[in-house]
Amino acid sequence: LLTDPVVPCGVILAEHLSLPSLYFLRGIPCGLDFQATQSTQCPYPPSYVPRAFTQLTDRMTFLQRVKNLLFDTQNLFLCDFAFDPFSKLASEFLQREVTVLDLLQKGSVWLLRLEFVLDYPRPLMPNIIPIGGVNCAHKE
Repeated sequence: LLTDPVVPCGVILAEHLSLPSLYFLRGIPCGLDFQATQSTQCPYPPSYVPRAFTQLTDRMTFLQRVKNLLFDTQNLFLCDFAFDPFSKLASEFLQREVTVLDLLQKGSVWLLRLEFVLDYPRPLMPNIIPIGGVNCAHKE
């Protein structure tokens, strides 16, 4: 099932129908996509990789690393609030306790619209395929 997991209705449907899911996304708010791939041993340490909207670079001082870490923990609470209705919907529909993160971890293939010119390079698992430049127009 090809879906964009920002709104996880397709992810819930794929789990219900026992279909492999293929995610096509730029990123999920709160870094939920990074958390889902960390369970498969894909590192993304908040003390080294600058988070979005922090205006930090990959060369940070100790205090900037602390700021980056604090910014990352703030996203966890925001994410719980934003995706809680979907967790309740999935638990009710699938008739078992489940979270959105649990469902995202079952993704078969992740087609990430990453462009390492804009995003910081990071390790990727074999089932994560960067397809940067999908939204770029060709100029002649």
